[in-house]
Amino acid sequence: MAKLAATGDDRAFSELVRRHKDPLFRLLRRYAGNPDDAYEAVQEAFISAWSALDRYDSSRPFGAWLRTIAINKARDRSRRAAVRRLIFSSKSIDDAQAIAVHDLNAAPEQNLTDGEEVRRLDLAISRLPANLKEPLLLTVFDGNSQQAAADILRVSVKTIETRVARARKKLSEQLGGRLI
Repeated sequence: MAKLAATGDDRAFSELVRRHKDPLFRLLRRYAGNPDDAYEAVQEAFISAWSALDRYDSSRPFGAWLRTIAINKARDRSRRAAVRRLIFSSKSIDDAQAIAVHDLNAAPEQNLTDGEEVRRLDLAISRLPANLKEPLLLTVFDGNSQQAAADILRVSVKTIETRVARARKKLSEQLGGRLI
């Protein structure tokens, strides 16, 4: 299908969008921490993929190539948001993150519904550093193997393994000892 899209077949690309938009949105929703930013990043990823189809290496899975583009778009959006917060806020980025982590630990005895738990988890994940967040999302939530995640992020499998373990530990600390 990707080869057809690369030749300019609009219907083939539409089919690729249909196949990949939901999993990509789920991945980026956790990356960004909110659905609006995730939606925008997904749109940007598909636009970039369409413009770069001539550079797509058909020996690689299309989904992995698309996830690489999407994660890069999410990183860019995250950097721009951090710069905006720094410019328009009297607090530094580190202060804002420290406050956010504190809020995650508030009232651990509170009985939250499943939806609230998911939102807390998504928020905690979105606040992880990119080098921990990306391997965690690609393996645990997106279902990729460690090898596939290593290929997407262009790091070793051991690096993925280590970073996923560190991400789980940080999330456990932020979420009051509950592991994912």
